[in-house]
Amino acid sequence: MKPNVLVALLVGLVLGFAGGRAVTGPSNTSAGSKPTAAAPAANAPKPGARPVDPTIFKVPIDGSPVKGNADALVTLVEFSDYQCPFCSRADATVVQLQKDYGSKLRVVMKQNPLSFHPRAKPAALAAMAAGEQGKYWEYHGKLFANAKALEDADLEKYAQELGLDMNRWKAALAKPEFSAIIDRDQALAGKLGANGTPAFFINGRFLSGAQPIDNFKALIDEELAKAEALTRSGTPANQVYAAILAKGVDAAPSRNNQPEAPATAYRKVDAPADAPSFGPKNAKVTIVEWSDFECPFCGRVGPTLKQIKESYPKDVRVVFRHQPLSFHANAKPAAEASMAAHEQGKFWEYHDKLFSNQRALDRASLERYAEELKLDMGKFRSALDSGKFRAKVEADAAAGAAVGANGTPTFFVNGRELVGAQPFDSFKKVIDEEMARADKLLAAGTKADDLYAKLIDEGLKSAPKAQAAAEPAVQNIEVGNAPARGPKNAPVTIVAYSDFECPFCSRVVPTLKQLEEEYKGKIRVAFKHQPLGFHANAKPAAMASMAAHEQGKFWEYHDKLFANQRALDRVSLDRYAEELKLDMGKFKAAMDSNKYDAQISADMAEATRVGVNGTPTFFINGRALVGAQPNDAYKRVIDEELKKGGGAVAKDTK
Repeated sequence: MKPNVLVALLVGLVLGFAGGRAVTGPSNTSAGSKPTAAAPAANAPKPGARPVDPTIFKVPIDGSPVKGNADALVTLVEFSDYQCPFCSRADATVVQLQKDYGSKLRVVMKQNPLSFHPRAKPAALAAMAAGEQGKYWEYHGKLFANAKALEDADLEKYAQELGLDMNRWKAALAKPEFSAIIDRDQALAGKLGANGTPAFFINGRFLSGAQPIDNFKALIDEELAKAEALTRSGTPANQVYAAILAKGVDAAPSRNNQPEAPATAYRKVDAPADAPSFGPKNAKVTIVEWSDFECPFCGRVGPTLKQIKESYPKDVRVVFRHQPLSFHANAKPAAEASMAAHEQGKFWEYHDKLFSNQRALDRASLERYAEELKLDMGKFRSALDSGKFRAKVEADAAAGAAVGANGTPTFFVNGRELVGAQPFDSFKKVIDEEMARADKLLAAGTKADDLYAKLIDEGLKSAPKAQAAAEPAVQNIEVGNAPARGPKNAPVTIVAYSDFECPFCSRVVPTLKQLEEEYKGKIRVAFKHQPLGFHANAKPAAMASMAAHEQGKFWEYHDKLFANQRALDRVSLDRYAEELKLDMGKFKAAMDSNKYDAQISADMAEATRVGVNGTPTFFINGRALVGAQPNDAYKRVIDEELKKGGGAVAKDTK
């Protein structure tokens, strides 16, 4: 995948990638149109800023919480979810924007609690109940500051801390008008094409995702110039928003009218004979799916797969492979249980039970589903207790990573990648194209048993290379005090922004080591910190790594952290330091004093400035490459930079 495509997926993925990876379709990524010609050149987006569609949407603000005065020339409407980690990150950006723009910016909040965030709607109701007592924004701030603590007791505690009338607040929680407001806001979000969170409309113009603050500022500055022109021509400040929206559109174009993104180039994807599958073995089209039983997006694709089975009973085979994400605690046991059911001929029945009960995947539940399907329980339990299918699940996950299936669900249709819980029509388009290719090969004499391999081979050889989309602007990134290895004068410098609790970051560690061996003396690797807010132990681990760096053992400590991502509590961090024979007094003093907090915060601020929306993100001589990609993706950019003679090597200020 090209870097810009991966950026879009991570923002929307995930955005690949949230609980699994949130891929919600075309309308959840920023459009690629250029700003209108009328925009003053001085207010054009800054270099590297994401272009934004000039379309103005009519976004009503009546009946919603508002922060700022009616005379503000720019109105920012946010559709958000209190349990969404990207929303909490974006909230910090919005708070900073309000400080920077003062009375010129007004913020309006719309509620869009996503169905797979069970505590998002109760939190939204609690905030609105606080708003009834004039404390909406104070409560709103507490929710985003405590996005992992949204149980009923937590919500009540925040109300008490704000000094609310508790009887009145509790009574307000059950008000039907608050639920009606949420329904209204969600319907509006769908109408406007804001299918993911967070989503913003700045004077009616859509900006999607927790983007860098400079992207917001570029659009705000552009709209501010237009608004000031309106006031100079006689429009009262408190009527500017209405005047701008008067020329807007009521809804986003129907997705059916939008051009669909084509499936990417062919990949060599194996379909193991022992993997669960349905459809004919010699089908014209083979779809290999990598999935996670705890991923909400994987659960959504079930009806689509059933429709494929009904529509192409003789022509399509679907092969299931496992990609349990490490931050889904029950995904791997569920995967092993599904293979134990597969051993007894009941994989798909068990598969359906797991996706119907994604919040109940503990051992007792896994056994109950097996009993309901009348499996041999002795054999089933023995398979789980012995870890009989653990290697199979891990092999699937490794194979998925090798072909770029770094988020779930990911599909390969005769080797062509299709990412996310996409609608049936997206699959149908690719399936029909592949069936036509299969018919030609069969007519030319290809045997049915050889068809899948031949289709991929021909695809790899003859598929036209897509015109490369423009890469993001090359960023000027200084190595500074970051841990680094490799010659300072190396022609290629790779700066990695990473998170020790991120499973995708750990996957790329062997790749980087392989690159360092292959390009010995030619590349330098620097590590910068981007601990994500929803990884509770990521920042303490980052600080511990810098405490180890102080004693010359950063990379050894780095390897221990990535090898033990589920054990990053303070006791474990101390143990790794002891194993490396660090000076424990010095190490503990650095940890207790938060000595490296400022450096980590600086890394995070720089990451935001250069557009890092997810981890891992790499800059190879300033060129962005996002995600745990295959070795060849890094080599392509490295080789290009070496041919240039090293390009603009990252600066070293040490």
